[in-house]
This record gives sequence, C-alpha cells and structure tokens, in this order.
Amino acid sequence: MKPTLRLASLASVAFISLSAPLLAADEYNVSNGLTLTGKPLGMHGIDPVSMFGGQQPASGDAAYTSTYDGIDYYFSTADAQHKFDSDPAGFLPQFGGFCAFGVAVGKKLDGDVRYADIVDGKLYLFVNAAIFEKYLEDKERVIKDAYAKWPEIQSVPVQDL
Repeated sequence: MKPTLRLASLASVAFISLSAPLLAADEYNVSNGLTLTGKPLGMHGIDPVSMFGGQQPASGDAAYTSTYDGIDYYFSTADAQHKFDSDPAGFLPQFGGFCAFGVAVGKKLDGDVRYADIVDGKLYLFVNAAIFEKYLEDKERVIKDAYAKWPEIQSVPVQDL
C-alpha cells in the first residue's frame, strides 16, 4: 500500500472511531470532554443506580465504569455497577438525561440529579428547582408531552434547538 493511501486510511479510521462518541452525545446529556476510555461521561459522573431506592445521589468512581450505547457511566460500588449491567435501560434517566420539562417544550436542557423524580420506575431529571416545581403541578402532562416531543428532537444537537 502506498504511504499516502495508508495515511488516508488511518485518518479515516481515526475520524470514524473518534466521531462515534460525538454522535451519541447528541442523544445523551454528557459532560464536556471524554473519559479515559475516550467516551463521553453520562450523568455528570453520578451513579445512576444510586438514584433509586430513596438514596441520595452518589458520585461515581472511574474504577467502576460501564459503557452503554457509547456513553461511560461511573458507579459508587461494584454492586451498583453489576445492577446497572444487568438492566442499563432500567436505571438510566429518560430522554438521555436531559430535563424532561425542557424536552416537553422542545429543548435539551441539562438534567440535574438534585431535581429528579421516579414515576413508574423511570427516572426523570430537571434543570432547576423552579422547573421542577412547575413539573410537579402537572406531572402526567409534562411526561406525556416529553414522550411526544422526544422522537422529534432526540438526534438534534443542543445548539440547533
């Protein structure tokens, strides 16, 4: 293989492997930058399993990392990591971790674990206390509207909404 062709092939492979996490980032609320594995970090490093069972949200540890759909998630314990690995979709927030109220109105706002609700076993995050209070006024409508709007905005980059 000629050196220029080899270089072009390597560049193509590098571009594809590095851009895959960026494509996933449009559908998930991820932290800026990449983890040591080269993937985006979900839930700002908070252990998603800790959100269930009435616990306070716990910071995850990179020693306990699982990857789901191209996104890395950190866990506070090996047990939490194993629970997640057995049912990732059951522990992840809805709408890629974006604020459910924001999704309902066609926006991708940062989901904050301090403002969270679990409805029918599903985790919903909200951007701040004021929006969370508005959500509490009519949970069913907000959730219904968010599910209706999500397919339309799911793959749209945040800056384009």
